[in-house]
Amino acid sequence: MTTQLLLYNEALTVHLGERKLASLSENREPRRVLDDIWSMGARKSCLEQGHWKFAQRVAKLVYTPSVTPSFGYARAFEKPADCVKISKLCVDEFFNTPLLAYSEESGFWFADSDEIYISYVSTDTAYGYDMSLWPESFVRYVACFLALGAVGRITQSKTSKDDLKKELKKLLMDARSKDALQGPTQFL
Repeated sequence: MTTQLLLYNEALTVHLGERKLASLSENREPRRVLDDIWSMGARKSCLEQGHWKFAQRVAKLVYTPSVTPSFGYARAFEKPADCVKISKLCVDEFFNTPLLAYSEESGFWFADSDEIYISYVSTDTAYGYDMSLWPESFVRYVACFLALGAVGRITQSKTSKDDLKKELKKLLMDARSKDALQGPTQFL
């Protein structure tokens, strides 16, 4: 199972040439650097990079009656707090009819429907933040992301940073490709 310590150790050993951490409480500079990157939203940043199937969540949203638009669309729908990226926004529960007429503003979607259906990448601990759901290709990508953020403070090497950028791009493409093959066939 993937853990924060496993991700840190992969970033350190595979990408930065450093020794492993024994625990997340070990008093070493590499741990503090990785903690900073982690707490600044590393997981969310990585989740934003794709329509990851392991992080997908669906919801039926009914309009928020306490918010009345002053003009334009008649209904306001509050965006879920755990929404990172929209995959589908539709008017039917089977996600066959996309909602094309809507706008987005300050945490709300505005449309003329009474209810909408959304499929999105979620940061909820039962979805995108549940590391036990992460496929290995995504784990490799996140570890490289952490390493890239830490390389300047840990190794001070420009060459390593350029190499890590190339590796990160390659790992993202691999993770996206493998994720795209999951689930049912999609037609245009």
